[in-house]
Amino acid sequence: MNLEGKLLGNRYEMVEKIGNGGMSTVYKATDKVLKRNVAVKILRDEFTTDEEFIKRFEVEAQSAARLTHPNIVSIYDVGVEGNLYYIVMELIQGKTLKEIIIEERGPLPWKWSVNVAIQIASALETAHKNNIIHRDIKPHNIIITEDGIAKVTDFGIAKAVSNSTITAFGTTIGSVHYFSPEHARGGFTDAKSDIYSLGVVMYEMITGRVPFDADTPVSVALKHMQEEPEEPIEINPNVPVAINKIIMKALQKDVTLRYQSATEMLADLRKSLKNPDGDFVEELEYDATARTQKINTDMYGEIEDIPNSRNKSGKKEGKFKKFIKKHKVLSIIVGLILLFSISLGGTLAVLNLTNPAEVEMPNVVGMSKEEAQKEVEAAKLKFEIEKEEYSKDVPEGYVISQDPTYMERFNKVKEGSTVSVIISKGQEKVIVPNVKGKEKEEAIRLLEEAKLKAEVIEETSKTVKEGYVISQETAPDEEAVSGDTIKIHVSTGTGIKEVTVENVVGQDETTAKKNLENLGLKVNVVYDEDTAKDNGVVLKQSIDSGKKVNEGTTITITVNKLAEKKNATIYVNVKSLTGGYSETENSTETGKKKVKLRVEANGETIFNQEVDKNETQINTGNGKVVATGIVTVKVFIDDVKEKEKDIDIRTTTSYTFD
Repeated sequence: MNLEGKLLGNRYEMVEKIGNGGMSTVYKATDKVLKRNVAVKILRDEFTTDEEFIKRFEVEAQSAARLTHPNIVSIYDVGVEGNLYYIVMELIQGKTLKEIIIEERGPLPWKWSVNVAIQIASALETAHKNNIIHRDIKPHNIIITEDGIAKVTDFGIAKAVSNSTITAFGTTIGSVHYFSPEHARGGFTDAKSDIYSLGVVMYEMITGRVPFDADTPVSVALKHMQEEPEEPIEINPNVPVAINKIIMKALQKDVTLRYQSATEMLADLRKSLKNPDGDFVEELEYDATARTQKINTDMYGEIEDIPNSRNKSGKKEGKFKKFIKKHKVLSIIVGLILLFSISLGGTLAVLNLTNPAEVEMPNVVGMSKEEAQKEVEAAKLKFEIEKEEYSKDVPEGYVISQDPTYMERFNKVKEGSTVSVIISKGQEKVIVPNVKGKEKEEAIRLLEEAKLKAEVIEETSKTVKEGYVISQETAPDEEAVSGDTIKIHVSTGTGIKEVTVENVVGQDETTAKKNLENLGLKVNVVYDEDTAKDNGVVLKQSIDSGKKVNEGTTITITVNKLAEKKNATIYVNVKSLTGGYSETENSTETGKKKVKLRVEANGETIFNQEVDKNETQINTGNGKVVATGIVTVKVFIDDVKEKEKDIDIRTTTSYTFD
């Protein structure tokens, strides 16, 4: 069904189809009320024909909608129109992590991978503290934005699907590679199941492949339950030791040996960025007397532990597994039972050795400790306080959460089962530390040590170095509640590209300007005169070549501009200078009629010959005096200087000495 152009809820106009998944079809849509683009997930028909699933879906989606975190895709609305069930979500521009892994065709850089894992773990931490388990963490459900931010999607939806009596086996095919062992065998899943799946995602990012693969989903599921993965460092020798240990701890088959919370794993991931080869990952060991093989029979009940035996190599081996090895036909039957169990989301028991009566489990969340104990014991169940912790939402002495979690229609448990509760210690008051001017990672650490969360808001700054805190929205030394989020503004630098200045000295003005402007610099031109250099060439530049400056910086170049040369003609009135002679006087002595006339311009001789004393206008240079400014002209008669004059050739084109 193509919904492009359709209006849902009289509000969301479907623009175009942007994706298909195992559970839904995704459309880009326009929210007509808030005037923004959103993503709308339309659930597939096979999930909307079951009334039980729809009720569960609405509850889970509404719970997930309460999650607010920068690494979780926000859910804005949940609705139904006719037979269309839809979720309105934040529209993210980017690629799924799976698409990035496929494009890379090999291991991703370990630092990048760890940063992505930190963001996913941070999202899981918030969800788990709100009693929401994802149950389908895989690269397909993680979107990397164009800014490199990881966003986890589909919180709560996987739970609705996995618990539905109509679960289609096809929906597990893409996910089984990321299932925890307890999920693969249809057992009870909790926060530690999400941690295992995150371990698989990290494994795939770091090595370029999933830890377990096979021809069929059942074979993959069995490998999750029975086989140990090859360590990432053996596949990719570039994987740091600490990262390898983190992944292997997350992939422990026994939930007690895994990270017990996303917070715990998050702490090690952050340490690994600073100390990638450090030995800080705590590796737990099995208790040899208590190690057992468990086979889950339904959502809450489990078979009694079966002691281990040892195989020929001395390795511990459960009796059940050993028995299966000896009876190959039975192995095939068990495999088929497991397949059927997975496809039905764990609603079919693999084996049933005990069958205690089932009782109604009460919902004690929000009750006082005393009330909760009464309710649980009245239902023939055991009451246990798992721990007490601070809560900013639940008053002191009241129940924050219970395990197993109460579900309106799936609240049957075995008589005598234990209900563990977490009791509130009330709000914990803490003092906000001063993180202004701190490096981002240090600021986050200081806030976390003060039992606060950090929300990083990145922005440009001309004064604060990249990666350092510009400001914090909650003032230092103010009182806050433990778990509160403190927004810190972190510098991304100036936000302006840096360029390297090139040498333009000696280039002509036009070429120099073009080269500098191509670098993104602004060019200011001034002029000076250097008669020893060619006219129009750059004499100097205000910023030395090789220096890095911000794009848009103004650089001044000095260009050689020689004054325009002009010429002048110099005349000499010899008669006036010598007194001349008369025709009657010395008429027979021709030597008395001539003198030697020499003229210099700026020290250069421009005229030197004998002339008649009675000449009144001798052209001594005929334009030979060529200069750009003041010229000093000297006149010599018989080598004796008679006249000297500074002539401004810019205003005088001829001059007569008399």
